[in-house]
Amino acid sequence: MSLPSPDHRPGWNPYGTPPRWGWLTRRGRSATARSVLAGEAAAEAARKTSLQLEQERDEEATGPAEPEFPVAGDVHAAAFFDLDNTVMQGAAIFHLGRGLYKRKFFQRRELARFAWQQTWFRLAGVEDPDHMQDARESALSIVKGHRVSELMSIGEEIYDEYMAGRIWPGTRALAQAHLDAGQKVWLVTAAPVETATIIARRLGLTGALGTVAESVDGVYTGKLVGEPLHGPAKAEAVRALAAAEGLDLARCAAYSDSHNDIPMLSLVGHPYAINPDAKLRKHAKERDWRLRDYRTGRKAAKVGIPAAAGLGAVAGGTAAAVALHRRRR
Repeated sequence: MSLPSPDHRPGWNPYGTPPRWGWLTRRGRSATARSVLAGEAAAEAARKTSLQLEQERDEEATGPAEPEFPVAGDVHAAAFFDLDNTVMQGAAIFHLGRGLYKRKFFQRRELARFAWQQTWFRLAGVEDPDHMQDARESALSIVKGHRVSELMSIGEEIYDEYMAGRIWPGTRALAQAHLDAGQKVWLVTAAPVETATIIARRLGLTGALGTVAESVDGVYTGKLVGEPLHGPAKAEAVRALAAAEGLDLARCAAYSDSHNDIPMLSLVGHPYAINPDAKLRKHAKERDWRLRDYRTGRKAAKVGIPAAAGLGAVAGGTAAAVALHRRRR
């Protein structure tokens, strides 16, 4: 008995689909049943995914917004800003030194040693304790015997000459946001408190915490009150001010570029790394701190040298070389 040809068998699919799987495809075409099934399944999944995404977008649009920061009217919150390379490009002591050099407080030949120390600090990213001690003694020797009022007056001029044009607009906007929210904003810096106070006043900030040089009857003695406001000392200053002002540090913010200020940044509930050095950037990323970088020259950012260093780095000397020169005399 001969069998019918394949083309005439009842239910025969010439494209290879067995009769019992014919329900998988609605019409005969040049595709396997599995291809048809995969395509239809993918289309259905895409449709469902699209609906799900649309629903999620609707929920995000109508859901609670992210809390605003800073919180307007929160009088128990404040902001603390480091100065050098955070609020202002470069170091305040450099610019102060340029102004003092211009006014004949010291001579060019006395700057070389301090310039080398500062260059080492900028390139290596670490502070040599001996360099710090020598530079501190030299700076104090420069102002010894001068009246505080004299340095304040000169400081106002130096701000206009060298500092006003070096304020980071981005950081200035962050400080203004806190002020607009009704919060106090403080500079916290190792720079002389007189210089820091001038900068804070010019920027419309609340005030400044800075290194305090001893004075008697309005004249500098050449000694410090305690130590420079640096590293852990900044954290202690912020802690003390917060207690005196009735602030809740968990609601406060702090901003800095340097890993040396990690103690201060760790005190507050809202730490920001601004133009961070490598160590602070790594630390901030590990702890999910907010980062802002307002620098444009990546090489300069990596090394940490102010854009207009040049003579500024050299003439920035409130200098260790001064002490050496005076000892020789």
